[in-house]
Amino acid sequence: MASWSMTEPAFSPRAPRPVRLLVFAATLRRDSLNGKLAALAARIAEINGATVDLVTMRELDTPSYDGDDERETGIPPGAAALKKRLDDSDAFVIASPEYNGSMPGVLKNTIDWTSRFRPQPFDTRHGLLLSASPSMTGGNRGLWALRVPLEHLGARIFPDMFSLSMAHKAFAEDRLADDPLQDRLDRTIAAFVSLVEASTHYHCLKRAWVEFLGEPPGMGDDRVDPIAGA
Repeated sequence: MASWSMTEPAFSPRAPRPVRLLVFAATLRRDSLNGKLAALAARIAEINGATVDLVTMRELDTPSYDGDDERETGIPPGAAALKKRLDDSDAFVIASPEYNGSMPGVLKNTIDWTSRFRPQPFDTRHGLLLSASPSMTGGNRGLWALRVPLEHLGARIFPDMFSLSMAHKAFAEDRLADDPLQDRLDRTIAAFVSLVEASTHYHCLKRAWVEFLGEPPGMGDDRVDPIAGA
């Protein structure tokens, strides 16, 4: 009699491919705290079996959004680069600083430009939001502001965000100095990778996730239809 194990499913002779994550820090400053957090998150994701595309905001930067410029010259290279990387990924991770209680303007501007593509590349893609700040709140208010446009565009933002307070004192070489914080970051990223893997390879779980969000089919039509004269 043939036998099978939990590690070798009877219905598939091959393991599914690793999930692909786009990871970047939403800052133009070199050696930023959020850049360090993004790099750490990328390493943890790779340990958990993901393939990571780690990029900088300088590669995705765009000029201020102008509808006249879009009509005359098209969407700029930075937004096109983000679209391509989103299309090539199963999910994204953003480490974003907090500017005046909100997200950085450079990130919002790039999101606005990238949202002009059709098909709209954020729609249905999973995202994890991180922040690092010298403040006691760790940049958390900026992440709540960032959720608004991303969720409006249909991104499936992971419920558990990670904010690193007193970040200028938090790093110890290639990890966080505080073991409980490092453990929480490890668990958050591992859970996110597991969710993305399930959603990517097992469509019944993907459907359950959409139902959990309370969004029936067709509810997001405003995210993907052409926008005239905006």
